[in-house]
Amino acid sequence: MAWDSTAAGTAAARGLGYAAPMSDHAKRKDWGEAAVRALYSLALYLISPLTLYHLVSRGFRVREYFRRWDERYAAYGAQPGRPCLWLHAVSVGEVNAAAPLVDTLLKRRPDIRWVVTTITPTGSERVRALWGARIEHVYLPYDLPGSMDRFLLHFRPSLALIMETELWPNMLFGCRDLGVPVYIVNARLSARSLRGYRLLRPLIGRALRTVACVAAQSEEDARRYRALGARGEQVRVLGNLKYDVAAPEGLDAFVAQFAAASGGGRPVWIAASTHEGEEAEVVALHRRLRARWPGLLLLWAPRHPERFARVQALAAAAGWQVGTRQRERWPRPDDGVFVIDTLGELMAFYACAQVAFVGGSLQPVGGHNLLEPAAVGTPVVTGPHLHNFAEISRRMEAAGALRIGADAAGVGDALQALLDDPGARRQMTEAGGALIHHNRGALRRTLDLIATDLPAAVEIAPAPATAPGA
Repeated sequence: MAWDSTAAGTAAARGLGYAAPMSDHAKRKDWGEAAVRALYSLALYLISPLTLYHLVSRGFRVREYFRRWDERYAAYGAQPGRPCLWLHAVSVGEVNAAAPLVDTLLKRRPDIRWVVTTITPTGSERVRALWGARIEHVYLPYDLPGSMDRFLLHFRPSLALIMETELWPNMLFGCRDLGVPVYIVNARLSARSLRGYRLLRPLIGRALRTVACVAAQSEEDARRYRALGARGEQVRVLGNLKYDVAAPEGLDAFVAQFAAASGGGRPVWIAASTHEGEEAEVVALHRRLRARWPGLLLLWAPRHPERFARVQALAAAAGWQVGTRQRERWPRPDDGVFVIDTLGELMAFYACAQVAFVGGSLQPVGGHNLLEPAAVGTPVVTGPHLHNFAEISRRMEAAGALRIGADAAGVGDALQALLDDPGARRQMTEAGGALIHHNRGALRRTLDLIATDLPAAVEIAPAPATAPGA
């Protein structure tokens, strides 16, 4: 679908300096929508000074928050480029989930200009690590109507793919007003999120009804999106893109190099995507497990980069020799803890461990991706707080590919039992692999869904030949 030229009429009406006939939609004013949008936008403008406080306070912990403020408010110095395909993924997890989709389209349609937005610096770093200069990254601006207008009119997306649960009303209405088809891809909506939208349901429901399709992960997600206001015909269940995850290239060589450096034959467990409130419990778990296996190595990958130094200090204070990926590159034979203080290597390190604990689950965070360790053959243990991965965790547990501890002690029991039982680990590995294989296909279905709204193909001129001897 080409850029809608009538969009400029909407922009002109908002004082953005463009002039064109207004669309039929703009002529048919929905006064109910106008009222709730106005109240929502007024509330955002009133609290907008707090966005500066947020950026500054986060900046003291993560320096990247002090940079690129112009993008947060959609202040772009450069002239607009040619129309693009826009994907929004809030942070690292959503970027990783979108990777199979983006990679496939990059191969099939190298002519498409891509813009990917995130909200977090870690999401930005992951975009750069995955795609480098092939994709332009900017931060998604705050959902102020002026900022969203400037963003959309600058990048001129011909198609918007919104990952999972990013329901910003002015963003969705702005796309509708400018004729940009929106697909909510890999859409999920937990019961907790549905309750959280309760006060904004009249507004969110109207915004949802502007999208082309909600491609839900499961029937439960589809039901909740309908309860939030999406029309029945808008919602389709396509499955979860996370099942289409692929093992990293060169994985066998990575694991062999890890084993050679770390002393080989050592038992290894990994604590991944842990949060601040779980760190003391990880230390206690490692101490308990080391009492049974004195040579046990812990690979520790905190969820947020600002916690890297803190977990190093906690491990050192517990009396263990600590190595880090940035400093030593590989664990040394005498290391008790090895901190993975890089981004984008977690799946490879999962494959180096006999068992994995996935964090965000001993605190009411909602859990993190349980399929990544299973995809590389590592049994998975988690805590009880899994509302963000309710469907995946239910399927994995039913298949025998996941063990859930009721608390930290229960997680320790599961880790100890698996480290003690190679046969049980092998059964979980086989169950996880079979589950992932059986549930693949969301990628193909999503590509089929959006095919009609992809921009028309543009032939790329070949690079000029270099004259001999030049």
